[in-house]
Amino acid sequence: MNWVDLYESKKVTGEEALKVVKSGDRVYIHAGCAEPEYLVKHLTARKDSLENVEIVHLLTVGSADYVNPEMEGHFRHRSLFTGANVRNAVNEGRADQTHIFLSEIEELYTNGQLPIDVALIHCSPPDEHGFLSYGVGVEITKSAAESANCVIAQVNPEMPRIMGDNFIHLRKITYVVEHSAPILELPQGQPDEISRAIGEHIADLIEDGSTLQMGIGSIPDGVLFNIGNKNDLGVHTEMFSDGVIDLVEAGVVNNEKKTLHPGKIIASFMLGTRRCFDFADNNPIIELHPSKYVNNPFIIAQNDRMVAINSALSVDLTGQANSDSLGTYFYSGIGGQVDFIRGAARSKGGKPIIALPATAKGGTISRISQKLPEGTGITTSRGDIHWVVTEFGAVNLHGRSVGERARLLISIAHPDFKSELEDYARGKKWFV
Repeated sequence: MNWVDLYESKKVTGEEALKVVKSGDRVYIHAGCAEPEYLVKHLTARKDSLENVEIVHLLTVGSADYVNPEMEGHFRHRSLFTGANVRNAVNEGRADQTHIFLSEIEELYTNGQLPIDVALIHCSPPDEHGFLSYGVGVEITKSAAESANCVIAQVNPEMPRIMGDNFIHLRKITYVVEHSAPILELPQGQPDEISRAIGEHIADLIEDGSTLQMGIGSIPDGVLFNIGNKNDLGVHTEMFSDGVIDLVEAGVVNNEKKTLHPGKIIASFMLGTRRCFDFADNNPIIELHPSKYVNNPFIIAQNDRMVAINSALSVDLTGQANSDSLGTYFYSGIGGQVDFIRGAARSKGGKPIIALPATAKGGTISRISQKLPEGTGITTSRGDIHWVVTEFGAVNLHGRSVGERARLLISIAHPDFKSELEDYARGKKWFV
C-alpha cells in the first residue's frame, strides 16, 4: 500500500480517535506552541466515561481543562515543567510535579519507567515520502511517540515543516485527524530598563564567534537588544523565539564559527509568533532535534565559546540558584538550565551565566538573598555556578570561597539591601 492510500485508511474524526483512550491510561500531549488543542478538547469531552487517566507533558501554551476541579478522578496531570496553565493545580494537589533534567526525560519513556499508552501529537501534512514534521517542537515528543502504544496525529496544514530530526513516518501513526487551525503563539514583549541593563552586562561577556543558548522572557530579550554589534554568533539552544530572527537577518547570527553544526541554528522547540514559525518553515539553516541530543551537556560542550544564559528567581550568598520554586510553591521546573550550565562550563572558552533582576515585588525583596527560604528548591548548585549577572554588574563565582562569593554577590545586589547582606555574612563569619 502506498503512503497516500495508507494515509486515507488512517483518517478518522477527533471523536473517533479519542475513543481509544481508556481508564488508567497515560496520555502524552505535544508541548509548547505545538499543543494539539483540537485533540485535547475531544479527550476532555470524554471525562464522564474515563477514570484515572494520567496526562503528561512539558509546558503547554494552550488550555489545560483536564486540571480543573471538576476533572478530579477522571484526569490527573503529571507536570514535567510547570507552566501558568497548570501551576495552581500542581500546588493545590490536583496535579503532580516531576523534577528532572530535560535531557533525561526521554529515557523515562524508552526504558519503560514511564510508558505511554496514547500520544497526542501535532504535525504538518506528509511530504512526498510520507513523512510528517513535528513542526515547531520535537523536544521530548519524538521519543514519546516512538514508544507509545497508540499515536494520534492532528494533521494541520498551518503547521510548518521544519528540518532536523523532526519527522515521523505515517506508518508509525495509528490515527490521523485532519484539522486546520492557527498554531498557538507566545508573543514576546519589549525588554524593560532593568532587562536591558542586565542584557548590556551579559553582552559584554559575549565574544565574537560565540554560540548562544537563551530562553524566552525579558532578560533574553534584553540580551538580544544589546548584541547587534557582535559578529559571527551561532545558536545552540533548547528553544528560540522571534528575537533571533532579527539577528539572523542582520547577519549577526550566521553560525559560521560554530564548531558543532556550523551554519545551523540547533534547537528542540520554538515559542514565538507566526513570524517565527514562517521563518523556520523549510528553512535549511534551522534544525530541530530531540532534547536528549540538544540538551546533552557533552553535546553542548562541543560548541566552543558556548554562552548559556539562564534566569533565576533568587541566588543566595553562597551561590545556590533557585529557578523553579517560591519556597514550597512549585513555579516551573528544572528544565534545561543545568544541562546548559554544565555544558557551557565544559566548553572551550564557554561561559555559564545565571541572570536575574536584583529585586522583586517592586523593589521590596532582594533576589540576592541571605539564604534561600525553607522549602526552596536548588536548581543550580554551588558547584555549578559561574557567572551571576544583575542590572548592577556581572561576577564570576567559580572557584571562589564562600566569603569571596558573598562579597562578589553583594557587589551586584541592590544598594538598599547591601548593608543587611553584609551584616548577615559577617554574622556567619564568612568575612570580617
